[in-house]
Amino acid sequence: MKLPFKTGADSSGADSSAAAEKTADTASTSNAAADDAKPKAGATTPGKGRPTPKRREAQARRTGPVAPPPTTRAEARARKKQQKSTLTKEERKQLRAERSKARAEQREKMMSGDERYMIGRDRGPVRAYVRDIVDSRRNFAGLFMPFAIVLIVAMMIPQLAFYINLVMLVFVLLMVIDSVILGRQVNNRVRERFPDTADTGFRLGLYAFTRAMQLRMMRAPRPMVSVGDKV
Repeated sequence: MKLPFKTGADSSGADSSAAAEKTADTASTSNAAADDAKPKAGATTPGKGRPTPKRREAQARRTGPVAPPPTTRAEARARKKQQKSTLTKEERKQLRAERSKARAEQREKMMSGDERYMIGRDRGPVRAYVRDIVDSRRNFAGLFMPFAIVLIVAMMIPQLAFYINLVMLVFVLLMVIDSVILGRQVNNRVRERFPDTADTGFRLGLYAFTRAMQLRMMRAPRPMVSVGDKV
């Protein structure tokens, strides 16, 4: 404000001094606020009030779209490798133990006849009936594996080479005859029990022959009938 007894120069100087004092006060107020915002020496960061979650727990709580299942074996191996790299040694050991236990349980259920854990060729009532037919009879083809071991040992004796070849020829001939009889028997009985099925012919006979060649204790699924039982 310009007073009547002051000149223009004095008024301008007064206004400039007032503006300078106002700027200085504002600067000092800002510096004081900044000092208050800085952490004091010796102060500690307040705790979260809860333990830090593990990596697996944090991953389990993540939200978002679930990744689709792998479409190729290479992609499955890549995902498995990536998953292993994020786990600790103890977690990998525990994961292997869980997978081994799961595989053992699945195999036991498959051996007991649970079709959910069987491969495609063993599923269905027709295949189960064929297995019962094979398991209920004595098959000449089941002697193939023990007989082959005996022949390998006997071949080490040169004097028995001629007799070994003769015995092998007779054994193969008897095995073929018995397998043909088994295949015809299986197809005939399947047609009687399941007249509407298309699972007959050479493929069904081959399935029966493949099971008959295995030792009884090694057959999968496990035999559900005893030798001589009526099927």
